[in-house]
Amino acid sequence: MVFSSLTFLFLFLPAVLLLYFLIPERFAGIRWRNGVLLAASLLFYAWGEPVYLLVMLFSVAMNYGFGLLAARAKGKKGAKAALSIAVAANLLLLGVFKYTGFAVENLRNATGWDLQIKEIALPIGVSFFTFQAMSYVIDVYRGKAGAQKNPLRFALYVSLFPQLIAGPIVRYSTVAEELGARRTDFADAAAGAKRFCVGLAKKVLLANSAGALWTELTGGGTAIPAASAWIAAVAFSFQIYFDFSGYSDMAIGLGRIFGFHFEENFLYPYSSRSITEFWNRWHISLSTWFREYVYIPLGGNRRGKAKQIRNILIVWMLTGLWHGASWNFVFWGLYYGVLLLLEKFVLKKALERLPRALQRVYTLLAVLFGWVLFALESSDSLFSFLGSMFGANGAAGPGLLFTLRSNAVLFAVLTAASLPLGKRLAEKLRKRLGERRFAVPEFLWYAALFFLSVSFLVDGSYNPFIYFRF
Repeated sequence: MVFSSLTFLFLFLPAVLLLYFLIPERFAGIRWRNGVLLAASLLFYAWGEPVYLLVMLFSVAMNYGFGLLAARAKGKKGAKAALSIAVAANLLLLGVFKYTGFAVENLRNATGWDLQIKEIALPIGVSFFTFQAMSYVIDVYRGKAGAQKNPLRFALYVSLFPQLIAGPIVRYSTVAEELGARRTDFADAAAGAKRFCVGLAKKVLLANSAGALWTELTGGGTAIPAASAWIAAVAFSFQIYFDFSGYSDMAIGLGRIFGFHFEENFLYPYSSRSITEFWNRWHISLSTWFREYVYIPLGGNRRGKAKQIRNILIVWMLTGLWHGASWNFVFWGLYYGVLLLLEKFVLKKALERLPRALQRVYTLLAVLFGWVLFALESSDSLFSFLGSMFGANGAAGPGLLFTLRSNAVLFAVLTAASLPLGKRLAEKLRKRLGERRFAVPEFLWYAALFFLSVSFLVDGSYNPFIYFRF
């Protein structure tokens, strides 16, 4: 368990910011600033479960060594073997903690053997920092990044607390220069603070509210009326979007305050007009990772249609498995793999002829069913819920009108916030009022978001981010 939200906001983060900015940028300032961030990141990760800090430090030391080895072996005999060992070691580390129980359970079910192992707890964020460290070693081997010789800078790259637990997955080349030299001016810090406030509001005000509705409707089981099932599915779709994009916004904002510029991870995915476009807008860092380090090395689309189909299915099966050690995640990944293949080879021209509104309806319905697969890990719950969506338990319950009336404003806000409407409105107001006059209402808006979020945190219970599980 990480810091509570209020402890993070009013104790940990202010202390880190104070120590960081008390150090002047001149002379050896970057070295000491990196030291502050590294110490803070290790404390942040160790809070609650210090033993798993050793797992991350082992990953850091291992990949630091593999990076140096990859740089020295580049172009020499045995370089590919060294890279293979590095990749295998990282996958073994991830596999032991994340997939051992899943593998043993399936082996026990398949063979009937009475295999028993002690449950291995999952270190928080292990999928993120393992993929991040592994991409560094591969990029060094490919010559796309130089090996980092300073072990403390490499440790900071892997453990940097703003994005350590739930991404985005930051490639080393993105921050390599900033690890050694960076400046934070007022404009950067202000932009980062605004982005952080948006992310905090997404999580606390929107994701938690949508999640509460999902829990309310499914808390008594998944055998519910059709209308309730559809409302619940929509609520979960909003919950996971605002939960994960909110974390990414906070990570990008905090990174910018400290002088790091992470790439975008979400670009209004619910405005997409195809599943292909959706995955170009959703969790961009993960999609990019699998394209660069799995799909292209497998051959991509360069070796004929049959192998391209194989490669896409492999990538999406692995994408599903990355999200969790459960068959529903594998099926979720393959579901998207099949949809992407259908769009690429069968549906592309037909979809392009549809009106834009119907393209969006098709995409949102496909994504909605995808989130049902994602949310319900047991097959009994999944089939029960799908049956509910199609009327197995009746069309509507007695509380439907009350649910619709009491959540109408919430759904209107969720819908508006998931689309680029606010961004466009702000740009128009900025042009109409001018930069100086726009600054006051803009400040009041972000201050209101922050204080409203804090008030909800004070009254609410602990709600960890969904992607902390992965």
